[in-house]
Amino acid sequence: SPQLPDGQVLPLPSVILGELGKDPQNPTVCFYGHVDVQPAKKEDGWNTDPYTLTEINGVHLFIRNLYGRGATDNKGPVLAWINAVKTFRALKLAMPVNFKFVIEGMEEAGSLGLEKLLEEENQSFFSDVDYIVISDNLWLSNKKPALTYGSRGNACFFVEVK
Repeated sequence: SPQLPDGQVLPLPSVILGELGKDPQNPTVCFYGHVDVQPAKKEDGWNTDPYTLTEINGVHLFIRNLYGRGATDNKGPVLAWINAVKTFRALKLAMPVNFKFVIEGMEEAGSLGLEKLLEEENQSFFSDVDYIVISDNLWLSNKKPALTYGSRGNACFFVEVK
């Protein structure tokens, strides 16, 4: 837990771990997202209250223009995965994967406490995870999302010494 300059210790917010499906024939995909945001004030250039999700210019087919702090980083992508699961269930379709979710509230502060949780849950909650999807991303334009295929701080390589 973080300690303030006056010595006060603040409790960390809980990390949400969720799972749906345990079919051994399906791969297990773990989706990571965060729901905390950087601070914002209306006078920073927002046309609406940054903490009230606001629809502007109505609905056109399936496209909605939603504005609010965290709509793309990262509340929107978290809700997209949850809505994907909801859609599969509403259509009574078999899920192609087992879902696991990790949703945290400290990413903007360096994910305080997450590493410890990952270590504690490595042999239990995460033991059957085959793939991890990090949906903390951006759109390059109104019609072109970015695709993350690597993360900073990760390195994989093999070295053979003879």
